[in-house]
Amino acid sequence: MIIEIGKFFIYAILIVLLSKFLLAKALRGMAENLKLKPRTTGSIAGIATSIPEFLTVTISSFKGLASTSLYNIFSSNIINFIQYIASILVNKNNREIKNKAILIQLGMAIFTIIIPIFLLRYEQHINIYFAISFMIIYFIFLWIIKKVHETYLKNYEKEIEKMQTIEEVKETQNKKTYAYILTIIISGILLYIVGDALGDVLKKLSETFGIAESILGILLGVITSIPEFITFFESQKHYKQSKERNILGVIEATNNLMVSNMLNVFIIQSIGIMINYIYH
Repeated sequence: MIIEIGKFFIYAILIVLLSKFLLAKALRGMAENLKLKPRTTGSIAGIATSIPEFLTVTISSFKGLASTSLYNIFSSNIINFIQYIASILVNKNNREIKNKAILIQLGMAIFTIIIPIFLLRYEQHINIYFAISFMIIYFIFLWIIKKVHETYLKNYEKEIEKMQTIEEVKETQNKKTYAYILTIIISGILLYIVGDALGDVLKKLSETFGIAESILGILLGVITSIPEFITFFESQKHYKQSKERNILGVIEATNNLMVSNMLNVFIIQSIGIMINYIYH
């Protein structure tokens, strides 16, 4: 049993390290190479940091561990929110989160925490219609965020464009972009291999050694939230050159939080529900 628990932590940590130092780094590098705006970079970071959850939830669902995936998403979204608030406080960006766009998105982030609680409470009644409904809600949330940015952050968007014309902007380097794409592909393959091995360990721990799925799911949630912890701090540190740019780091971190939590509960969890519905 000790060996299997050791494997569990090794594989889970490998997923985090691969996501952070290969996948997330390559995606962020490509975003900066292409001179993307903070909210776009934050969205890309949110997608990258949700890869560990995607792997652990889908693998858990294929192995018949539906409760593990539910607890994984539940704990991940809560931890992401706590880490985001901590990053704001540490970087002293309290004033920036008072922007209406940020506040609205934080309210939506809280909603992504409430939904997993509902799913855990009514787990026995979950069916494929939940998955379809969640995917629809996901696109509604995307539309709301787009409108919120257009309404309350329009001036900041213009300021970003102005900064990009004033500052020395290097030409996009195609070789770097190709290198980033290759890194993304390689990291995806490695993540699949490690994720499959983790799935076997999860099933063995649950069925052979009787470890509760809730405990496995929460442990996965803690581990798979580490990439967000890093990117929340990095995004705000990146724009610390002047007080005027602090809001840009907060915008990026907020989009990171929103995209990550939304993908977790509306898309990744829906995929898990459909896998469980079809195969079990």
